[in-house]
Amino acid sequence: MTNDIPRVDFWFDPACPWAWMTSRWILDVAAQREMDLHWHLMSLSVLNEGRDLPEDYRASMDRAWGPVRVINAARERHGESVLGDLYTAFGTRIHLGKESGEELIAGALADVGLEADLAAYATSDELDESLRASHAEGIGLVGEDVGTPIVAIDGKAYFGPVVTPAPTGDAALRLFEGLRLLTGVDGFYELKKTRTQGPILE
Repeated sequence: MTNDIPRVDFWFDPACPWAWMTSRWILDVAAQREMDLHWHLMSLSVLNEGRDLPEDYRASMDRAWGPVRVINAARERHGESVLGDLYTAFGTRIHLGKESGEELIAGALADVGLEADLAAYATSDELDESLRASHAEGIGLVGEDVGTPIVAIDGKAYFGPVVTPAPTGDAALRLFEGLRLLTGVDGFYELKKTRTQGPILE
């Protein structure tokens, strides 16, 4: 018999708008049904190292190091329990407030009452080993040819779901239960269609 309290593991990069929408979906689901939800870091900057990228995307990957390093430093100092709220603080400012740089990082840390000195890690590779380890854990479940988010339900992980806008209420719950059914099928790999909309964040 299937455990009715699923474990859900969610890997995110705070810079990714698609991960942001999926994270709002999983929080909507968590408000409606019990789950054992765990947040983890991955990094689009790590994922795209060594790849030939358009100049503007390479610049965005360079900027993306700061927020994910700061969140990782907070995790190292305070444990994984800080990740959910800190992700919400960063994501709200990045994707809704359109903030960046020092203002973004200082504001997000203040939003959740974390120490301002954590901002210094934005430009430091001191803790990159643990960031890379968290990233590798998620990618190891799904392979290199994906992005963020990665969602695992009871240990079965997939890239996505990629949705726009994020479903809420009954629609959010139906999507979760459908995804849970799919993850229970051995040998299931993917469903996909070409995206015709960009991120609808509000």
